[in-house]
Amino acid sequence: MTMYQNEQLTVAEMRTGQTGTVLGVLGGHGLVRRLDALGIRPGKKVTKLGSTLFRGPVILRVDNAQVAVGFGMARKILVAIDKYLPRAH
Repeated sequence: MTMYQNEQLTVAEMRTGQTGTVLGVLGGHGLVRRLDALGIRPGKKVTKLGSTLFRGPVILRVDNAQVAVGFGMARKILVAIDKYLPRAH
């Protein structure tokens, strides 16, 4: 039996190359609408492709498209990262 533990992070906290499922947006209706227009909504898989130093934009892959979001927005997107837990013997 395979077991997984979900780790919750914001997109800003993700490491480059990590993939997570969007759980929600910690912001108002305007932010939710802007992110929805980019394809970032609860249930979607996002992969962090990179970010710039000093709180610059964060590059994500969503639905085979690359999108950039500001660091402030990235801090408000909550994702669940799946982590494999080896089975105890």
